Amino acid sequence: MATIRRFGVLSQLRSEASHYVIRYRNGRPRQSGRGLVFWFRPETASISELPMDDREMTLFVRGRSADFQSVAVQGSIGWHVADPERLAARVDFSLDLRTGRLQGEPVERIEARIAGLANQTVLQFLGQAPVRALLDAGPESLRGQLQAALAAEPSLAEIGVAVVSVRLTNLAPSSELERALQTPTYEALQQKADEATFARRALAVEKERAIAENELATKTELARRESLLIAEEAQNARNRAQGRAEAEGIAAGAEAERIRVVEGARAEAERARIAIYRDVAPGILLGLAAQALAGKLDTIEHVNVTPDLLATVLGEVRRPGGLPAR
Repeated sequence: MATIRRFGVLSQLRSEASHYVIRYRNGRPRQSGRGLVFWFRPETASISELPMDDREMTLFVRGRSADFQSVAVQGSIGWHVADPERLAARVDFSLDLRTGRLQGEPVERIEARIAGLANQTVLQFLGQAPVRALLDAGPESLRGQLQAALAAEPSLAEIGVAVVSVRLTNLAPSSELERALQTPTYEALQQKADEATFARRALAVEKERAIAENELATKTELARRESLLIAEEAQNARNRAQGRAEAEGIAAGAEAERIRVVEGARAEAERARIAIYRDVAPGILLGLAAQALAGKLDTIEHVNVTPDLLATVLGEVRRPGGLPAR
């Protein structure tokens, strides 16, 4: 914005280097340039000030695709003044000579014209394809077409304005359509996630089954080895018992043989002794018995002699060849 100071009938204008100033007198340009400082008479002068820096405007267009779906386009368009003399002749950039401010809103008028041209190009582009194709192509295709269209637009060149850049940040359908379009992808991703979860669970179950089978095989092997150990211990016990039985049988046989031999000897001696007394007269036998009894009188307290025994003894004494004389 230019700075104007009043000194009596004269005024001084001081402009910035980023602005182009044109001073008119009697309808004709008398002085022009960037960053000018000059004196003028307000009664006879008319001054225009144009911005020479790059300007950027917001772009928002909502249109319909070929399949009648709502699509929104967002971005920005950069422009600048290419020919200030021509632009000042077509658009009013006059200054209020008391305040130094623009009397109208020429920048808004230029941006409105650019927005109208951009909207027309965007709507035509959106109407040529279904929404799925637009979304698949993305904003880059539209950006290139829009920049080419605005750069070649003759109405902008006629007023001395040039579009320098076009940036599109978003090309999106309505929220309801976006959710509907996201659903298949979401479902596919969810299905893959479920499949991965199921695969992990199946792998875990398989590992648990393998572990259980391994534990069962281990237990089975331990039981088999324990059974073999028990069988071997039982066989060893049987062998030991059999060995003890055989040893005891051998010892018993030897003892029995010893007893048989001893008893046989005793029986043979007894038979021999009996054979000695077989031919001895009964009286002699009684005498021997009495003699043996007399040798035991020291330990015998009393003897019972029955009448029958006494009669028998006396009978043997009277018999010829009875007891021998002592």
